[in-house]
Amino acid sequence: MQRNKSEKVDLKDLTQDQLVRFVESLGQPAFRGRQILSWIYRPGISEFSQMTDLAKEFRAALAHTATISRFDDYLLQRSMDGTVKFAFRLDDGLVIESVLIPEEDRNTLCVSSQVGCAMGCIFCLTGKMGLRRNLRTAEIVNQVCAVQEWSLSQGRRPLTNLVFMGMGEPLANLNNVLDAISILTEQRGLDFSNRRITVSTCGLVPQMQILGEQTGVNLAISLHAVNDEIRSSLMPINRRYSLRQLIEASRTYPQKRRKRVMFEYTLLEGVNDSAGDAEKLADLLQNVPCKINLLSVNPTGDSRFRSPKDEQILHFQKILRDRGFTVFIRQSRGEDIAAACGQLASDGWSENRHNPIKDQS
Repeated sequence: MQRNKSEKVDLKDLTQDQLVRFVESLGQPAFRGRQILSWIYRPGISEFSQMTDLAKEFRAALAHTATISRFDDYLLQRSMDGTVKFAFRLDDGLVIESVLIPEEDRNTLCVSSQVGCAMGCIFCLTGKMGLRRNLRTAEIVNQVCAVQEWSLSQGRRPLTNLVFMGMGEPLANLNNVLDAISILTEQRGLDFSNRRITVSTCGLVPQMQILGEQTGVNLAISLHAVNDEIRSSLMPINRRYSLRQLIEASRTYPQKRRKRVMFEYTLLEGVNDSAGDAEKLADLLQNVPCKINLLSVNPTGDSRFRSPKDEQILHFQKILRDRGFTVFIRQSRGEDIAAACGQLASDGWSENRHNPIKDQS
């Protein structure tokens, strides 16, 4: 990210290697960069004066040239099912949303990577916003920091899983997402395991390869159709990268031997939910090491799409299971606060749209 010489560097935009180079530019040894990294992701750290094992002169130099950003000003909404949605206002006034999904065995945060989205999937509210801009690395990481601190302040368990399934197409902001993953998985950073992080894409084929080569995170692919005609009508990205290209990229995605790609398939009544569609989906994925998540479409103000009845969803699942696939039916969470898949969108400070409450903790 290019900056004016007078502009302070946000240290949360920097990976460990970048932070080392930054401190070296200030005449400091490399280990000081690693030392600073171990400080800035501790809960409550926002001032260089708190870094008591750094010399006072160096702390003063850092305060003159750098800053440590935080998301302190946020709104939240609580769903009846326990889901919590956070709205974070960025420095330029734009708003992003993140969703905390507590479950019995995990605490998952759904992270945003862009303000809006350019992909234009027709059943997604974020896509209808269009793309406002990419999030900086710090703006991605600070979602995790803020929700982690909030969770701990509430006596909840720490975050266990991260999914890049919030606002935006993560692979369209690949460089910043890769840097964020580096910070999230660095032991001196936020120390998440790669196997606890999932990045979702609608199908940016070249970027998928780069993600697999440079990280060990899980990949989820939004599929939603079994032929190019239907998929192109739902997801314009399919006109650039066809199903054939997407499936081949999924088959060859770099990952450890026992890991599998997750395919997300949203069932739309009368569009892609027939028994024939299930059989074609099985044919399509027969040579891909994968798992399948079936989802019901969530209300987005578009009356064209309806979710199939439960028995139809179960029948669709059975056909795939009979063909040897691992298939889950993902339950919608946070629908009553517009926090479910495809419902995240902000045209302004979120209280204007959802009337959430300011967190008082």
